[in-house]
Amino acid sequence: MKNILLPLFLICSFYGMSQAELNKYKYIIVPTKFEAFKSENQYQTSTLIKYNLVENGFTAVYDNDMPVDLVANRCIGLLLSLKDDSSMFTTKVTLILKDCLSNVVYTTVEGVSKEKDYKSAYSEAIKECFKSLSGVGYKFEPSGDNVPPTVSFKNDVKRIEEKGSVQSKQNIPNPVVQQKATLEEQSYKNMEPVQSNITKAENSMETAPAQVAYKSDIATVLYAQPIANGYQLVDSTPKIAMWMWKTSVANVFIAQAYNAAEDGIIVKKGDKWYFEYYENEKLVGQELNIKF
Repeated sequence: MKNILLPLFLICSFYGMSQAELNKYKYIIVPTKFEAFKSENQYQTSTLIKYNLVENGFTAVYDNDMPVDLVANRCIGLLLSLKDDSSMFTTKVTLILKDCLSNVVYTTVEGVSKEKDYKSAYSEAIKECFKSLSGVGYKFEPSGDNVPPTVSFKNDVKRIEEKGSVQSKQNIPNPVVQQKATLEEQSYKNMEPVQSNITKAENSMETAPAQVAYKSDIATVLYAQPIANGYQLVDSTPKIAMWMWKTSVANVFIAQAYNAAEDGIIVKKGDKWYFEYYENEKLVGQELNIKF
């Protein structure tokens, strides 16, 4: 009985750990061409693997058609590779799942087939591999480690304000009464502020809006991805182009380019979005093609 229970316990523990690891990842990326083959989807291996992944509850995507959130954060997906150890008369394959740092997260059992026809042989072997994936009970569980990184300067501003406030309290005395009470000198001086008799001018100065020189190149499409208090704009390469944070004014955002060379605002005028910033003391603007 002990000889039976111990292997069962080890198998259950293995599947439990495998499920916990796989649940961290939202997608499985299937190559349209595996390194073991000469052409795309040879013997229909890519389509067969993607089909079986979906049948077992995974969200599978091809490497040439990844969703926007996966393009922005490659680490929420696992890349599937196919290890081919076939010989002249036997087809042997193993499916391996690796994270964005090429660490192996999961390896299936080896699928074996003795079919002579290559398409039938790889189909049978791949189905054998999925016997170890069909029982893991996968369910994606988002956590702090598998969400897109965001950038926020809110706390930095608050920290600077708090620091300035503490220093002002420590270093700048503000007594209401100044008095001396010694045998040599006795005095009393009221330091309370006196109300000013200066009145506010009736007509305050109003400044005219600055003239903007707009650039009209809108060939680059930027995809807006929600972050804390705003969006990050990602192009199709994929690469984060800039960040935009909400303000108290609707359709006006504080903006920062990824390379930190240009800071300004993103504002909506009519049905178009513009990035406005100063360049050599001149206000310039760039029309943006943003997809929300």
